[in-house]
Amino acid sequence: MLKIYLLLILITLNLPLFAQETDGETINVESSIVVLNTTITDKEGKAVSGLKKSQFKIFEDGKEQTLDFFGAESTPFAAVILIDTSGSMESRISLARSAAITFLDGLRPEDNAAIYNFDSKVSLVQDFSNSRDVLDKVFELKANGMTVLNDAIMEAAQVLSKREEKRKAIIVLSDGADTKSKYGDSKVLKAAITAGATIYTIDMSSIEMNGRDRLQSQMALKNFAGKSGGKFIAVSGGIALRQAFAEIVGELGSQYTLTYSPTNNVKDGKWRAIEVRVSRPNLIIRTRKGYNAPKK
Repeated sequence: MLKIYLLLILITLNLPLFAQETDGETINVESSIVVLNTTITDKEGKAVSGLKKSQFKIFEDGKEQTLDFFGAESTPFAAVILIDTSGSMESRISLARSAAITFLDGLRPEDNAAIYNFDSKVSLVQDFSNSRDVLDKVFELKANGMTVLNDAIMEAAQVLSKREEKRKAIIVLSDGADTKSKYGDSKVLKAAITAGATIYTIDMSSIEMNGRDRLQSQMALKNFAGKSGGKFIAVSGGIALRQAFAEIVGELGSQYTLTYSPTNNVKDGKWRAIEVRVSRPNLIIRTRKGYNAPKK
């Protein structure tokens, strides 16, 4: 019982409970508990609610684990929306503005979101709020300058680290081409993970962009999303973009929280692969793929 109480305290404080692999460095956290925020959707991408603890199984390196804690409640979230307003986004800035408004429209009374834009610097558009009064400020955003994508994610991670919500997200609308940041990918990922934030990246790259450049930009966005347990979304138009944002809002409020104590207690620093299974068929399960064990 004491373990469960301690676990709930840690979850409430949003402390990272296990190690996370990043670019070139591993964040090792001494803990005997693995926490998974898990998204379950149907084949149409809609969040699935109402699943029971008995329907879940967790496997680590192929060995079934005991599910210690199961949370399926609808939980408030805090999100930071990062809108790329660099010169390379000039033809698509109106789409980014429209998507941000769609996200705000989907907020529940208990949710909060802040909006930043970034070009050659990172600027606050609207601090955390549930209000739609930000709309005029969003429409004033213009494309200009270079791109500090990494610096923007770092700023979002730092402000989210001070929030009390259990679930936190960074939502990036960008063409992914960082040209001026002072922070590297690994440091940015470490900051986001430490803050307990999941990164969702929306690919805004132009179809006219050079194929190699576009691929590199998409790889950067996929890296942030995949390693933080988030999602990379490539969209082709305004309708798809607005739909993607509506789905992110629904996902953040309806994730399942699962925890277990690994049967493998060896502190060797090695990668442990995780698989979550659900007895109900035809569902898509998305969560972290694993973690690095603590090392002596």
